[in-house]
Amino acid sequence: MLATINDIALHGPEEALSPAELRQRACTELLRQAAQRDGLLPADDAVPEDGAITEAAQAAIEQWLAQHLPEVPVDEAACRRHFAAQPQRWAQGERVLVRHILFAVTPGVPLAPLRQRAEACLLNLRVADSQGPAFALAAAEWSNCPSAAQGGELGWLSAADCAPEFAREVLGQPEVGVLPRLVCTRFGLHVVEVLAREPGVQATFEAVREAVALHLQQHHFATALGQTLRQLAAQATVCGVALEANDAPLMQ
Repeated sequence: MLATINDIALHGPEEALSPAELRQRACTELLRQAAQRDGLLPADDAVPEDGAITEAAQAAIEQWLAQHLPEVPVDEAACRRHFAAQPQRWAQGERVLVRHILFAVTPGVPLAPLRQRAEACLLNLRVADSQGPAFALAAAEWSNCPSAAQGGELGWLSAADCAPEFAREVLGQPEVGVLPRLVCTRFGLHVVEVLAREPGVQATFEAVREAVALHLQQHHFATALGQTLRQLAAQATVCGVALEANDAPLMQ
């Protein structure tokens, strides 16, 4: 069955998409159609092929978002409160020595069975001897990352060395050992073990003020965008795609 938004197909009959890719296309189509309804995009704009929208549609969506999601100013007090609540997030030079097992999300692979395998692997490693060979053996058997050949070892990583969603889960935390949760990224589901930490140097607020403000602005925008997309979805006829999911954003 084809997934559609108001009878507009999101993929071809033979095209297999991951749940995250399908949600991404659905959210883009919701915004494209919203731009059309508001007269920002001609009604005869070409229907996306393979998920690619026209340049006119991209510009119209940006204009529509600018009109409906105005930028929320972030004041100094809010930035200081956020920094005070999470000072470790802004440490400079922090590194972690990690290894992982990647259960890659690929087109055509059902997400539920993949998550079940990942969670079973995580549970087994949580109760295994941390000094034994269990993690390396599991990586060699299950991981879809080239690091599987080295027992899943990724070496020392800083925030600049990994995807932001991976960095958020492993940096700025006190945990050492196999993390008690799966780490979800654009690449899939990761079982992660932190072998060692170098805490880095705690930054002053003045040194990271701009970064904190940008982070809060992005958070406000993402929250507003998610709410807006849910409203658009509620007003549309949505078939074959689940827009409410915890393992991926509504729109990247």
